[in-house]
Amino acid sequence: MKILVTGAAGFIGYHVVEGFLNQGDSVIGIDNINGYYDTGLKYARLRNTGIEENDIKQGEYVQSNRYETYRFIRMDMNDRERLNALFETENFSHVVHLAAQAGVRYSLQNPFAYINANISGFMNLLEACRHFPVKHLLYASSSSVYGDNAHSPFKESDTTDKPVSLYAATKKANELMAYSYAKLYRISATGIRFFTVYGPWGRPDMAPFVFMSAILKGEPIQLFNQGNMERDFTYINDIVKGLMKVIPSPPLLETPHTLYNMGCSSPVKLTSFLKIIENVTGRKAIVKMAAMQPGDVTSTYADVSRLKRDFNYRPSTSIQTGISDYYQWFTEFYRQ
Repeated sequence: MKILVTGAAGFIGYHVVEGFLNQGDSVIGIDNINGYYDTGLKYARLRNTGIEENDIKQGEYVQSNRYETYRFIRMDMNDRERLNALFETENFSHVVHLAAQAGVRYSLQNPFAYINANISGFMNLLEACRHFPVKHLLYASSSSVYGDNAHSPFKESDTTDKPVSLYAATKKANELMAYSYAKLYRISATGIRFFTVYGPWGRPDMAPFVFMSAILKGEPIQLFNQGNMERDFTYINDIVKGLMKVIPSPPLLETPHTLYNMGCSSPVKLTSFLKIIENVTGRKAIVKMAAMQPGDVTSTYADVSRLKRDFNYRPSTSIQTGISDYYQWFTEFYRQ
């Protein structure tokens, strides 16, 4: 396969790039390396795949010094002309679209960043796939599309028309846009609704990073909704294995579009999650209870029976193992 991975300097994107390269695929990664969080972490991920920061220039190929079949380009999804030229030149067989403006709370501060990246950027990608067809477009959706769903666990057939954040609304919009392009232009597309992905190289705005950093520094941790929250934490290795099962198999439907939940299917209360981090680090957390935040949901819980049926998807990493691995990476990377 010759694969385009967007968001290649991001958390999931970095791991996906490595997964494809390690099985011998040819990969081109793109990322705009924006400043939503520490760009040093993004450059470190790139460096781990053989892309040196000093070699990166806007819009130019950088050849990996670690993988023969990997090249990277710093570019924005809204650079339509350059994106179309890339598709025309490279003749991709598959696309994994992971580039997006992430984060629920940040969407309250900077809503236009979400429209620019998640709506306009995705529109440009769909148009590129329309004019330069690929075998399969795999794109990131989110468990946030379910809103504060009363039905648990969340099934792909559940109603998803009541988002509680703009981020969630843009992800739902992506699903509708992809469906319409599948219907109109026979673009084979699969949306993956990710559930709270964590692990080494994870984002610093996510709970595992925030909690672990605070505990190690002796700083207080806020538990929102008085701690009455639970999340279906899903380890990154299980995500990558799942994506690599799905990408070679475009949906064989009259309208070639489908959706899958990808989670651990084992929600953990945030209070229990914090205790696991305490046990792994050997330190006690300083906890401050706080009110529910706008845009948050009380619980996420993935029903993965569809993915299990179609691809034998079986997440195998326990939260204890995942947090232990994360702690090892965290302390090495940040020299705590």
